[in-house]
This record gives sequence, structure tokens and C-alpha cells, in this order.
Amino acid sequence: MLGAFVNAFRTPDLRKKLLFVLFIVAIFRLGSQVPAPGVHVANVQECFNSIEDGSIYGLINLFSGGALLQLTIFALGVMPYITASIILQLLVVVIPRLEALKKEGQSGQAKITQYTRYLTLALAVLQATGIVALARTGNLLPNCNRDLLYRDSWQTAALMVITMTAGTAIIMWFGELITEKGIGNGMSILIFTQVVATFPASLWAVQQSEGPWVFGSVILIGLIVMAAVVFIEQAQRRIPVQYARRMVGRKMFGGSSTYVPLKVNQAGIIPVIFASSLLYLPTMAVQFNQDSQSQWVQWISTYFVRGDHPLYMIAYFLLIIFFTYFYVAINFNPQEVADNMKKYGGFIPGIRAGKPTEEYLSYVLSRITFPGALYLGLISLIPLVALILVNANQNFPFGGTSILIMVGVALDTVKQIESQLQQRNYEGFLR
Repeated sequence: MLGAFVNAFRTPDLRKKLLFVLFIVAIFRLGSQVPAPGVHVANVQECFNSIEDGSIYGLINLFSGGALLQLTIFALGVMPYITASIILQLLVVVIPRLEALKKEGQSGQAKITQYTRYLTLALAVLQATGIVALARTGNLLPNCNRDLLYRDSWQTAALMVITMTAGTAIIMWFGELITEKGIGNGMSILIFTQVVATFPASLWAVQQSEGPWVFGSVILIGLIVMAAVVFIEQAQRRIPVQYARRMVGRKMFGGSSTYVPLKVNQAGIIPVIFASSLLYLPTMAVQFNQDSQSQWVQWISTYFVRGDHPLYMIAYFLLIIFFTYFYVAINFNPQEVADNMKKYGGFIPGIRAGKPTEEYLSYVLSRITFPGALYLGLISLIPLVALILVNANQNFPFGGTSILIMVGVALDTVKQIESQLQQRNYEGFLR
């Protein structure tokens, strides 16, 4: 991986692209530290330093690189875009018009991207309104009795909502600039940046609270977990496919062999986001409900506010497994793959084309989805177990959402760099 970056910096045009990406990332991180207008920075910082990372907005705060709870102009981070993208992916399966757009190719995908942008801005307005409302009532930061805003007025609230929504639009623009003029997927790199931004603070918190021996053990376990994640993220079942020869006019087509790659982790990180978001809903309801004597409020506060309770862990684990199967079912259609293979004269050796091929693909997919779901569930439980063992926070660096994002984005970016290096080497050879 390091060698790929070194070789990329030796190539002039790739060096320009990498420096452009670093420039955008630097501006992005700078904006994540600039407070929104009307925010009392001293009070926010004092309350922020005195709380744990187990608040109801822990996942959004992770994706904002800690900017959310500090009420900066980029407080929403990339979370509205992630949510909008997931919603559009689900709607493509449900709404025939969107499914037709997806099949149109590049023009249809551009239209879906445009819908994603509109939905992102709408979600940003909703999320910003909720965050500002919590900041005005003092419920955003737990156990904070200080005023987070200089003036509690609707003008200040409206200005903050507009600023945070504009920040989300700028983040989308940054992501598109990186995709167009840099290397890799722009939004993925920005997500990677925000997650990595919380990494040193999480490690230093373990060092300060538990000492060097526990810190060293955490680093060692983290390297083992990272190696396991890299191995499983790369793992795939390759189903061989052969294409029969056929005459089209005077030309012969087909006769080649290829494969259908089915990854062990076919769903990616989406099930973890789904499960985390669903578990935040009852906690958020408690946060807005001030009746602490209510039985359901006390029950949720006992079992679902923090992640160190066994009931929370079991619910989290089962939800991840459920959403893994759910997302794989809507994202990979064995019937469509079997029909396309039959249309172009392809077949799996030993399996008849058509319905038998569809049943075989469904069987193989269900077999590899189960270990993939277990893998996601176990990796996601690492920070919750660390919360008990080493008194770490729920954004424990070596596990859960953070490690999956870091490894996934890093592998994808390195692959793109290596492909571009390979392309330039071939061009030089041809010259």
C-alpha cells in the first residue's frame, strides 16, 4: 500500500491529483473546526470535554469527525448524504421509474444523483433543525447547564440551520471535486477523513485512563482486527461462467470464460448504519421526553442509552444480521443475473440456464451471507465490549463502524491508484 503511494507521487499527473485531494481534505477539516454563527464556543467546548461519547448522536458525531457536538459549520458532516443515498438505493427497488432510470446507464444515474442531492439538502434541513432545537433547550450535550448559544432567538436558530445546510451542500461539492479531479470516490474519502480525525483522541483516551500496558494491548489487538478485516473484505466466492460461441453476421462471438464475484461482505457497512440508526430512535425519544418518572422512559434509559448492557448488544447484533440479509436481497438479484447470462449465451458449468441458475446463485449467496453477517456483527461489538473491559468510549477506534470505513476506503483508493499506475506503465511500454 505504501509503495503504491510512493510510486504515485513519482508520477507528475498522479502527484497533482493526490495533492489536490489533500488540499480539499485540509479545507474540509478546517471547516469542521469553525463554529456556526451564534454559538457560545467557550461553553460548548467546556461541556464537550466533560461528556462521554455515548450520546444519542454518537454515530452522526463519528461521521462528522467530532464536529456535530461542537456545532461547527460542517456539523452535519456526510451523514445526510449517506442517509439520502441509502434511501434512494431502497427506492430504486420499490419505484419502477427509478429502476428504469438505473437501467438507462450514465444518463439515468446522473438523474438519480440529482435526486440524491435534493434529498440530502432536505434531510440536512431536518437534522439541522433538530440539532439547533436541542442546543436551544440544552439537551444536546448531556449534563450541561450552560447556554450553548449567545442569544436564544428564532433568528439565531434560523441562521444556524441555514449555515449547517449550506455546509452540507459544500461537503457534497467537495466530494464531487475529489471524484472528478482527484483519485478515488470523493464522499468515501471525506468519510474516511472524518473517521480518522477521531482516531488519535480515542487512542489517547485509552492511554490516559488505562496506562501504557493496556494501550499497547489495544494497539496489538487493533492490528490483528485490521488484518482480519482486510482479509474478509477481500474474500469472495467466484462462480465460473462460460459463454458459448455464436455467429453474429460474419463474426464469431463468445467462447470465453469469466466468473461472477460474490463477496463475503456483500452488504458493506450499510447494515451497521441501519442497525445503529434504528437503536438511536428510542433513545432520541427519551431525550425529547422530560418525564423521567415514566416507566418506558426508565426502561429505555436502563437498557438502550449506553452500549454496555447485554440486551443492547444482543439487539444490535441481531439487527445487523437481519439488515445484512435484507440489504443483500435488494441489492443482488439472482433472477436478473441469471436472465442476463442466458440472454448472452452464458452458463455455469454443470448448471442449466434459467431457473436452475437462479436457484444456484440464491443458494450460494445465502451460504456466504451468513458468515458475512456474523463478521459484521462481531466487528461492530468490539467497541461495545471495549466499553466494559477498558472503559473506552463507544467510538473505540479498532472496531465497529470506524475500522470498516477506514479499511474499505483505503483498499478501494489503493486499487484505483494501482490501476492508474498500471495504465501509465502500459502506455509507456506502447510508446
